[in-house]
Amino acid sequence: MAKAFIFPGQGSQAVGMGKALAESFAPARAVFEEVDSALSQPLSTLMFDGPENELTLTANAQPALMAVSLAAIRILEAECGLDLARDAAFVAGHSLGEYSALAAAGALSVADTAKLLRIRGDAMQKAVPVGEGAMAALLGAELDQAKEIAGEAASSLSACCQVANDNGGGQVVISGAKAAVEKAMEIAREKGIKRAVLLPVSAPFHCALMQPAADAMEAALATAAISAPKVPVIANVTALPTADPETIRKLLVEQVTGAVRWRECVAYIAGQGVDKFVECGSGKVLAGLLKRIAPGATAVSVGAPADLDAYRAF
Repeated sequence: MAKAFIFPGQGSQAVGMGKALAESFAPARAVFEEVDSALSQPLSTLMFDGPENELTLTANAQPALMAVSLAAIRILEAECGLDLARDAAFVAGHSLGEYSALAAAGALSVADTAKLLRIRGDAMQKAVPVGEGAMAALLGAELDQAKEIAGEAASSLSACCQVANDNGGGQVVISGAKAAVEKAMEIAREKGIKRAVLLPVSAPFHCALMQPAADAMEAALATAAISAPKVPVIANVTALPTADPETIRKLLVEQVTGAVRWRECVAYIAGQGVDKFVECGSGKVLAGLLKRIAPGATAVSVGAPADLDAYRAF
């Protein structure tokens, strides 16, 4: 049975990520050196040693998470004989993880991916002044409920509020103007939603307020070299496979302001008969979400040397 390889997004970063991989495996060191060189910054030092507040900055966290994901892929190739074209039915990533998926599938070079994610992180941070936007998780809400709540809040204040992530298992994230998101949280409680929690993020990602960042990415992606991936990539905004470079370019722009349809992405993959998922990179967030979206599927996370035995047995 073919596997799907999935790649985490922002929030999975942690000081120390990738350090053991770099200490144990030359292919990991090569990836980190390539990213450091592309960005003209010792990003790997920040990843390994912190400080956390700098690593968490969007412009650092995005290329850093991609670097750990690609290091994991290179190690699986070198140590476990992974051949994505042969062994993977699909690749997919959550938000910035879509860039990691594209790099893993050979559609983007690692250096270009790092540069694009630096531009993306900077542009997303600058799109909305700090404190003017917010994101909140509605726990126990289904997608249609969350859309209705966000729409009601947006209408009542004539301000942006929309679904940003449909993570599955009754976890939907909304994003927009701070006042509108707070209003949506009030409405959610009134409607009996289990919990509404503000997220510790620096900007309201994946909503219309990110249009300046989408414009910046359209300019950056216009000149980026994108090849056809060797494995179909499930796009965040359509939850469908794509392999055409021009379509990939277009969807990556739309992704900045569009919702991450992660539940549907995973459901599509599972619906194609894939029941094994390999999470590559920092943390185990996506493996946790998988259990709620596709209960019959199993997952293994690869982000440290000790994880290779679990992968080999998978």
